[in-house]
Amino acid sequence: MAPRTRSSKKEARKEEEPPSIDPNSSFTPESFERELKQLKEQAQTETWSKWLLEQGQVYGKAASLLSILGVYANVSQLALSPVYGGIPSAIWHNYVLMAAAFVGWAGNLFFKRNLPLKTWLMLPLVATYIPMVQFYLFKLSGALTAHWGPLVTEALTLFPLMTLTVASVADVLEALDLSGLPKWAADAAPGFGSYGVYKFAEMLSADQLGSHIGKSIISTRVGLELVLAGTYTVMAPSKYLLFTIPALLHTAFLNTHLMTPMATQALNASLGAQQWELLDRRESLTGYMSVLESHELGFKVMRCDHSLLGGEWTHLEKPIVAEPIYAVFTMLEAVRLVKVEKKVPDSQAKALNIGLGIGTSPSAMIAHGIDTTIVEIDPVVYEYAVKYFGLPANHTAVIEDAVTYTARAALDTPEQYDYILHDVFTGGAEPIPLFTLEFLQSLNALLKPDGVIAINYAGDFLLPPLSTVMKTIREVFPSCRVFRESPQPSQEEIEKNGQDFDNVVVFCRKTEKKIAFRHALDRDFLQSKARAQFMVPRHEVPESAFLSGDKVGLVRNNQTDVLVKHHDQTALGHWAVMRTVLPKEIWESW
Repeated sequence: MAPRTRSSKKEARKEEEPPSIDPNSSFTPESFERELKQLKEQAQTETWSKWLLEQGQVYGKAASLLSILGVYANVSQLALSPVYGGIPSAIWHNYVLMAAAFVGWAGNLFFKRNLPLKTWLMLPLVATYIPMVQFYLFKLSGALTAHWGPLVTEALTLFPLMTLTVASVADVLEALDLSGLPKWAADAAPGFGSYGVYKFAEMLSADQLGSHIGKSIISTRVGLELVLAGTYTVMAPSKYLLFTIPALLHTAFLNTHLMTPMATQALNASLGAQQWELLDRRESLTGYMSVLESHELGFKVMRCDHSLLGGEWTHLEKPIVAEPIYAVFTMLEAVRLVKVEKKVPDSQAKALNIGLGIGTSPSAMIAHGIDTTIVEIDPVVYEYAVKYFGLPANHTAVIEDAVTYTARAALDTPEQYDYILHDVFTGGAEPIPLFTLEFLQSLNALLKPDGVIAINYAGDFLLPPLSTVMKTIREVFPSCRVFRESPQPSQEEIEKNGQDFDNVVVFCRKTEKKIAFRHALDRDFLQSKARAQFMVPRHEVPESAFLSGDKVGLVRNNQTDVLVKHHDQTALGHWAVMRTVLPKEIWESW
């Protein structure tokens, strides 16, 4: 090894000596301390941002799950209404929701430990199979009845979906950092907050679904169920989604409730075996609408959910107007027969028709030459009345909520109508706002001094609602007479059936002068045999037939509970009647 020179030794010592600190250099103790402080602040900022991001993801995922569930709660009710009606479908609904929420929230740990899959991974599977399960359960509706059918159906569809969703939300919320809250608030906040988000989504979606239902295939009942199932799938993708294929294939090719041309064709193929044909169907804001024709019996009807809005005979030679299959609708036309002091010729008279149906009564008023205004809230009802039931074109159509329209018209142009026909019914019970004291007062204001109003109401004589409505009507119109569609049944029949359900028509005037009918002429019947037989009221109801006492009050805008609390019984009775009018396959197949 070569010896190190003196110069190399000096260089070596120079390398071993620590570098001197230049007072002008940036590497000073102060700058070092400043850098440490900046690094500390940066670390704190990054930690705070990460915490916010993580907590935001927790809140976002929980809110998304609860929002989907809130929408699904409403869609479940919509899916049941064509088979059970809107009111029977709601009887058990809140109980199912509460039970599912309790089981899901309290049992999330149990599900986490015992289910073969993670809870949230099961949501797409359950949601995808719901339309198929509903399809087969609807075929058992006759045996299940309107009382138990909705409970059984939602217990096997909505209940597991809500249970698993709530359990998934509880799992997600375990990652919440609520250390800044008192213990009692930290314990209560997740539960109360989740309930608030769910109820907000439920209420908001109810309004939106009502106004947009049926505008496209994805906004139909089954379409919405598929969209929501797809949303669950996006939120919880996994290899287990392969198991949803059978359910999707069934819904696409076998579920006739899906509003596609192929499904409608398949439905008509099965209905054709019973000599029935589905002419058209649509989902609209008042319910599932369809027009069906019986080739064997020779009539066609318009359906709304589990109710019939009217029908006409097709095998008879059509006179001036069609022959209706329901007598009560022709009885309303007897408003023209009520004697008044200053009778107005039909050519100069004006009529207001609240509620259209297939257009039986307004068609007759138009045929008599009366200037007729029709107020109907559902545009599909109006479209089908024109397209399939021959509603004449020479009338004024108002597609609007009757409460809003009459309140405005009563202020703008009062006392303009000689006749008012009030005929509204859907979902197994009458729309309560159209029987309140305030609404009837608006109709009173629109009626001329010598005018006559006819009001149709379907109810059970054994229950308070019918008597309550009659009392409210008489509070506004001092002179009235009430007629049933059918003769009063015997006491034995009432006890056997447990009800006395019938349509009644109330004829009233705004003065105290008694109601009396003139003799009907041939021209009053418009060459219609049904009108000749049923238009003149025959089965008058005495005052003693109505209930009295504390249970019978007045129906006001802010006091509708007198009708609401009995709507369940009325709707269940109506459901049973409808099952005797048309075959069960018609109701179950949509």
